Amino acid sequence: MATQQPIAREAQLRAQNIGGIDETTVELESGVTVLAGRNATNRTSLLQAFMAALGGESASLKADADEGFAELEIGDETYRRTLQRSGGTVVMGGEPYLEDPELADLFAFLLESNPARRAVTTGDDLREIILRPVDTDEIEAEISRLTAEKEQLSDELDRLDSLKNELPQLEQQRTDLQQQIEEKEGELESVKEQIEETEADAETRRDDRDELEEKLSELREQRSALEDVRFDLETERESLAALRDEREELEAEADELPERDSLNRDEIDQEIDRLQRRSQSIDSVVSQLQSIVQFNEEMLDGAHPEVRELLASGEGGADGTVTDQLLEDEETVQCWTCGSEVQRSEIEETIDRLRTLQEEKLSERDDLEAQIKSLRSERREIDQTRQRQERIESRLADVDGEIERRENRLEELSDEQAELEAEIETLEDEAAELESEVDDEEESDDDDEGGLLELNRRANELEFSLGRLERDLETTTEEIEEIESALDEQEQLTDRREEIRDELEELRTRIDRIERQAVESFNEHMDAVLDVLEYENIDRIWIERVGQTVREGRRKVEQTVFDLHIVRSTAEGRTYEDTIDHLSESEREVTGLIFALAGYLVHEVYEVVPFMLLDSLEALDSNRIADLVEYFEEYTDFLVVALLPEDASAIDENYDRISEI
Repeated sequence: MATQQPIAREAQLRAQNIGGIDETTVELESGVTVLAGRNATNRTSLLQAFMAALGGESASLKADADEGFAELEIGDETYRRTLQRSGGTVVMGGEPYLEDPELADLFAFLLESNPARRAVTTGDDLREIILRPVDTDEIEAEISRLTAEKEQLSDELDRLDSLKNELPQLEQQRTDLQQQIEEKEGELESVKEQIEETEADAETRRDDRDELEEKLSELREQRSALEDVRFDLETERESLAALRDEREELEAEADELPERDSLNRDEIDQEIDRLQRRSQSIDSVVSQLQSIVQFNEEMLDGAHPEVRELLASGEGGADGTVTDQLLEDEETVQCWTCGSEVQRSEIEETIDRLRTLQEEKLSERDDLEAQIKSLRSERREIDQTRQRQERIESRLADVDGEIERRENRLEELSDEQAELEAEIETLEDEAAELESEVDDEEESDDDDEGGLLELNRRANELEFSLGRLERDLETTTEEIEEIESALDEQEQLTDRREEIRDELEELRTRIDRIERQAVESFNEHMDAVLDVLEYENIDRIWIERVGQTVREGRRKVEQTVFDLHIVRSTAEGRTYEDTIDHLSESEREVTGLIFALAGYLVHEVYEVVPFMLLDSLEALDSNRIADLVEYFEEYTDFLVVALLPEDASAIDENYDRISEI
């Protein structure tokens, strides 16, 4: 499966001071390229150079060099990675092919230490390897954000539905108010006409009447002011009740959150720092072990003849007999640390123990990274809880301040209401006395609609009622306009909620989809490869997704695990399930490679990098290596394979070969 983007048919790699390489240039065409040679002939070093130029971080600088580089030319583009010794570390620079090599490190650079290959052989968490490139924290954060937005939209749409149901009632209310206003206006007009008629008939005691009119006018003003105060009181009481309800909700929400002192974020930070330092220390040890193993393998296989010549000249003089012995004796070698004769097998056993230690350290580092990830998740939950606490505390302070302000305002309005009521009562008494004086001299006016005072009182009442109706009409009209304006956005809000539902569905199923595709891909290719490689004593190797409850930070969550099954048959044809520990080394290596291939296909790594690198296939016999290489060839543009000469001889002779590095 080649990349979808056009890729050059040829590539060239130049490397200097990478691993055990002094300097080399290799050219290759798309397809399979075989690096054929004995151990310690810089095959792995050349693969390291490829990885460095492509963006990997695992390349090592030659022990006797202060700087080196790997340069990869593909078509018209050139990618370069530099290595420079600085103090006790090697600093990498340049502009490699990949900015982020994680996918390639996991699923394209399939050397012996590849995490996907090791996950099968060491029994690590297969699901974690497949999902490692997926930023699950970011997905969960995005899910939380979209869920909150969807809930807000749903609440708003529910509110709009409720408002929509209220609209007919409000419109009817507006019609009723308009009719009542018309009736009150007509009634008021009639009363005013009566007042004018009464005043026109009276030509005496004009001064007393003027004073009465002034008193009545003042009475109207005070009654209007009292009506305003009563309206303000009603509004303040409603607002105060809403604020007190909100305060109760906030206090209840705050009671559900853990105590601030129980959120031990500092301890988590310290533990993360400690684990990171431990992980970095292990990385240093692993790097040193890799260099030690590589150097000893090269010495064992004669990759440093100048060092061996030096040892020989120190022991045997100029006759060269010790040198001859070192070169010809396959059972014993001269130790390059102490100069004594030792069994070759003893050194090989020591190298194996170093490899085992390296594997243990890598596994320990993986465990540390899992702990760090869990602690970071717990820390993120603590931060979110603290932010929620701070938001509630801030809002509570605002609400308490607003409640206090409105309570003070309510008290002021109540006092103002009492003062106005007292003033109105006094004005009514004074107006009544003035009217009595006028009536004593104008007894003829007694039959005019109950007196001028009564007419003015009636006019005042009508004006108050009319003002209240007009305010109610204004409020009702504003509510109708607000509802109609809000309903104009209902369709847009509904569309946005549907978009969020689709986004949430995609996010929530992304991890599930990757898991499912990885399992399907592994099972499909494992069946095909077992058939191609003819492992007759294995019926099937397959992965099953199993759900279980796991702890993630402070929470327990439902999560799937990948359960690896090995099915065998007895001579009688009865099937039974075996364990990974009972697989041969060859079978385990094939299983690890197919698992890496599944990750390669699920994450579409072929779209990211056009190379796949294979190494350490010695556990397989030559014919199976040839079949496996042919199987893998389909899925990448450039497949570079490091093989021993006898294994390379079984490979299709049409494949390119590089034997001198």
